[in-house]
Amino acid sequence: VREKYNAVAEEIQALVQAGRPVLVGTTSVEISELVSRMLKLRGIKHQVLNAKQNQREAEIVAAAGYPGTVTIATNMAGRGTDIKLRETSREAGGLAIIGTERHESRRVDRQLRGRAGRQGDPGSSQFFVSLEDNLMRLFGSERIAKLMDRMGMEEGEVIQHSMITSSIERAQKKVEENNFGTRKRLLEYDDVMNAQREVVYRRRRNALFGERLELDILNLIYDVSEDIAAGHKVSNEFEDFKLSIIKDFGYDTHISQQEFSALNAEALTQKLYEEATGYYESKNEHIGQNALPMINDLLSQNTPYENIAIPFTDGHKHTQVIANLRKAQASNGLDIIRQMEKGAVLSTVDDAWTQHLRQMDDLKQVVQNAVYEQKDPLLVYKFEAFELFKRMLSKVNHGTSGFLFKADVPVAAEAGFAEPDFFYEDDISEPLPKLKAEKAISDVSLGAGQEDLDQAAELGIAVAPPPRQEPVRSQKVANRNDKVTVQYMDGSIKRDVKYKSVEDDLAAQRCVLVD
Repeated sequence: VREKYNAVAEEIQALVQAGRPVLVGTTSVEISELVSRMLKLRGIKHQVLNAKQNQREAEIVAAAGYPGTVTIATNMAGRGTDIKLRETSREAGGLAIIGTERHESRRVDRQLRGRAGRQGDPGSSQFFVSLEDNLMRLFGSERIAKLMDRMGMEEGEVIQHSMITSSIERAQKKVEENNFGTRKRLLEYDDVMNAQREVVYRRRRNALFGERLELDILNLIYDVSEDIAAGHKVSNEFEDFKLSIIKDFGYDTHISQQEFSALNAEALTQKLYEEATGYYESKNEHIGQNALPMINDLLSQNTPYENIAIPFTDGHKHTQVIANLRKAQASNGLDIIRQMEKGAVLSTVDDAWTQHLRQMDDLKQVVQNAVYEQKDPLLVYKFEAFELFKRMLSKVNHGTSGFLFKADVPVAAEAGFAEPDFFYEDDISEPLPKLKAEKAISDVSLGAGQEDLDQAAELGIAVAPPPRQEPVRSQKVANRNDKVTVQYMDGSIKRDVKYKSVEDDLAAQRCVLVD
């Protein structure tokens, strides 16, 4: 390698003495600085064009066509196309290209060669390659080195032969094929994420713009009903079935134990779905009717406010819903429900999706170990990613339905006020940008913090801080093989069971740890 760089420096010195501009192409910043130091030792003036000099790139390229100018550049793909030769440079032989080593891709080598001889200008290009270069060391240099030893070649001796060129071409083809296979494999992994991303973004888009939001909510109610019915029909536990309905839908079901036993899973799902949708619609109508007198009173007083901010809570989470007064009046208060649904869907989907993305990144790393079991990591990734995605959608459905069914305006008597806890938005003279308006509606969202309240204040929205929450007391997390005692919702207690055997029940809140 040392002899190669000495030969590069000698060639540059000869070209400078001949009055030709020289462009030296390197594969890395380290190599460009090494060549720069060697030229300084020889007293050759030059310019270095790499990532550290990107501010002066235009100035360096503009001067690269002058006679005797030496420019050292890392990667010339897309750079140096506007090097203009002076007349004296043309007469001396044009731009001389010196490559310090061959790149892994033939395309980059050809781009470097293409900087000379542009538009009919004279020029030349030459690459200096050592058998100790990374490319040659990985592919085929040992065979050539043995052949050189048999022919009696000394170390550092100059070799110019078509066999060397063809060997380099073969090495570059192997690298390109390997890189292509890697990119193709990554694309197949990305296809899985793209399919999931389309589903999630479609649901977010429906919520943001109100398109099919009502249908999406009916679908998630049906999916949750199906999970409850199918899950408890297998175990035939009617009490657990009722507890799940209270947990997800917030009401005590009218389905009797006889109906539960007599109906199959599909018929039970349909009956529960019809009951849940009926309860949800009546609850929303009740909220709208309670809010309508206040809205009518405000509009009859010619209030200067256009919008109203109404707090909703399910007892654990809180959201501020911003609704237009006139739209709320025209829809008998149901526009308030639509805005509450929008905020709940967006918040739940966003939280679940960000967690899912982290899990998918971890999964991509973990499945690579499947090769030790002689399995295709991509197939394992697809199966596991599908299961993760199903669990994420189930989490979104249960989380959204739990909030929508239990959410209500805080009762005035609980807070010690004479009226429901409504707040108003100041009249805004200029229309809000669409994106900021949507964020004001959706991001002052479940569990809104101080940043959300500050942002609402900047947009001219007068909102009250959410009710103060008691600190959440988290359960002690045990190791998977530790023995624990748990108590189920029906009062039964299991003692000295391994944590991993009840981990799913704990996650589904069917039981709690007992010290």
